[in-house]
Amino acid sequence: MEKTKKTILVVDDTETNIDIMLELLSDKYDIVVALDGRSAFDALEDNEVDLILLDIMMPEIDGYDVCREVKSNENRENTPVIFITALDDEESIEKAYAVGGDDYVTKPFKPLELLARIDTQLKLKELISHLNYISSYDEMTGIYNRRKFFELGEKRFEKSKNELYAVMIDIDKFKNINDTYGHPTGDKVIKAVADTVSRHISDDAIFGRIGGEEFAVLCSCESPKNVSDNIENIRAAVEALEVASDAGEAIRFTISEGVAKQNSTTKSLDELLRFADIALYEAKGLGRNRVIFR
Repeated sequence: MEKTKKTILVVDDTETNIDIMLELLSDKYDIVVALDGRSAFDALEDNEVDLILLDIMMPEIDGYDVCREVKSNENRENTPVIFITALDDEESIEKAYAVGGDDYVTKPFKPLELLARIDTQLKLKELISHLNYISSYDEMTGIYNRRKFFELGEKRFEKSKNELYAVMIDIDKFKNINDTYGHPTGDKVIKAVADTVSRHISDDAIFGRIGGEEFAVLCSCESPKNVSDNIENIRAAVEALEVASDAGEAIRFTISEGVAKQNSTTKSLDELLRFADIALYEAKGLGRNRVIFR
């Protein structure tokens, strides 16, 4: 079921303040309540929170530390935090922004002003999320674009312990498809290949479109045979596809794939991908529509 209301986490150790927030916000937003810092962390684990209203003065873990922890988590760093506190000195306000706070409201607050600030922060969050999406995902296929693929790939390479596989994938004779049937049909072919690969790879694999008709996958697997079998399954699944041109003609197409495994001498992600690319061109040279493992 699609989420219709935004969720706000209210963190305050005074129940009277909680009651005021509930009365003001509950008609428009779903409200999750936490009475201290530890409960706030639990609430964040259990709920998809869109914004946090955060008191500063709380026992054990104060609001500054809660905010600092939220902003240090890459999955929550774009969650807006509005401090709501009785502290109104410059030092407290400066520290709130220094730890990552997005806005600061002093108590007693004006209800309409608070609602306006919440609305502004939620709109900013949506804008940032949209900008992050278009900077990270390929518009046509919905998979990672080249920049995001390499950003995530570099991190995966650094953390891996020689269990990483790189797969380069290229649509065979793609220029002929564009020249014969037109670019809109070529786009359909690209999307069909991307959808097929996405269905056959694990959730933790990194899959991106790195060129016009060229894709790359980074994945971990228990054995080279499992990787080979999986990549062969992708090749066979693409070979079985059929895409209709704008004129209604049925089009069949194939892909070639090159696979390389990281080892103790692999110096960089670029080197690993270069080995996979060499294997890909070997597959092309041997007649296309095949998998070569280096």
